[in-house]
Amino acid sequence: MPKKKQIKRIFIISFIMVSIGSLYFVPWVLVKAWIVPLPGTVQEQLNEAIDHGFDGIIVYVDQAGKPPELYAAGWHDRENKIPAYPQALFKIASITKLYVAVAVAKLVKDQRLSLDTTLAEYFPELADRIENADRITLRMMVPHRSGIPNFVAHPDYWTNPPKNKQETLEYALDLPADFEPGEDSGYSNTNYMLISDLIDKTQGYPHQEYIKKEILTPLELDHTFGSLSEVNIDSVMSGYYVGVEEDFKTEDTGLMLATAEDVGIFLRALNDGSVFNEGEQEIYSSIYGYEHAGLLVGYQSIAKYDKDIDTVVIQFNNTTNFDGYNWNLAEIFYNRIVKIVRRKKKKNQ
Repeated sequence: MPKKKQIKRIFIISFIMVSIGSLYFVPWVLVKAWIVPLPGTVQEQLNEAIDHGFDGIIVYVDQAGKPPELYAAGWHDRENKIPAYPQALFKIASITKLYVAVAVAKLVKDQRLSLDTTLAEYFPELADRIENADRITLRMMVPHRSGIPNFVAHPDYWTNPPKNKQETLEYALDLPADFEPGEDSGYSNTNYMLISDLIDKTQGYPHQEYIKKEILTPLELDHTFGSLSEVNIDSVMSGYYVGVEEDFKTEDTGLMLATAEDVGIFLRALNDGSVFNEGEQEIYSSIYGYEHAGLLVGYQSIAKYDKDIDTVVIQFNNTTNFDGYNWNLAEIFYNRIVKIVRRKKKKNQ
């Protein structure tokens, strides 16, 4: 019996020591950002984000029945000491996928595209270079259920960056599928590169023009653009990677740029259905979601609609790294901003 007690005591002491040791690996900055009392205003929360290492941040809040609110803190351009301002253009990265998915729904309703046509039929030249191309349909590609490898995941993508779209696509070709078509889901930028090319091919002109004609112009989104070549570079918020002095705003990723307000107006129209014509929303709902986030070197974005408080919140911040730390911190601040808005709404009811 004494021996059992001794073993139990040793086990308890060992457990305590391991627990104490594990605390060394806890990201305390994230914990602190999460648990500290909420400030009284959104602006104070943005200022707190800057104190945690973000160079600049922009937030747009649209509560139903109230005028939209815009906030900014930090730097628009760190080197030239230009303060952040809410009307700046921002590289919205994968939020672009929402616009492309809406375009697909419109083209399907117009019978210009079919969700059940295969990749091999749409791109016969890729039939032998993408596994299961004869079984992958557009219906699978839009919600990332195709199994097509993500070109970003290729081991050479970051060490030997592609110089153009064809080189980018090459990083996803001639590889084993990530999974059987329709059997799983796996986020893959390759899906949307191909879908964008498909719209180009179907319409006979760039998909950016189609999006502008069918989505941006009807919603009067005059501060949303298809590429960097369309804008005044000085109006684009600078983008930074932790530990690197370079400003990444001049890199043209081919993805969209927009103000926070324009993204917010679009997201509201997406969620209330006003971006769609008759019969299009049913198609869209069957293939994609109603919120998104984006990540590029130097640019993080979050665009969500909170149904409980009928509020759209858009957040842009221009400081990134790819180890997950800054992303998690940005999500913490986003969620705290939503809590501030919810608390204020409840107080005013």
